Amino acid sequence: MVKIIFESHKGAIHEVEADAGSSVMESAISNMISGILADCGGASSCATCHVYVAPEWVDRIGPAAASERELLEMAIDPNETSRLSCQIKITPEMDGLRLKLPASQI
Repeated sequence: MVKIIFESHKGAIHEVEADAGSSVMESAISNMISGILADCGGASSCATCHVYVAPEWVDRIGPAAASERELLEMAIDPNETSRLSCQIKITPEMDGLRLKLPASQI
């Protein structure tokens, strides 16, 4: 199991145990993390699973694909660390991954 740390826009911390091979979005949904809406169910056709990756993790999880970057343009308040959680596949090396949830996804 891999520990993923979600921080709400108000600073509340939620640590979850996630399975390697699943997506961050799937782990958030299965652990009832408020702020991950995932309207498309992980089909990469919306931006309602938008997260901000902690700066120290950006290089470790790799860049977003072009199609993901296009969807992030539709997200509210994207920044240079924005990712769609449905597009981040969990690996054992991601133990301790920190993500912040946007205020727009309450």
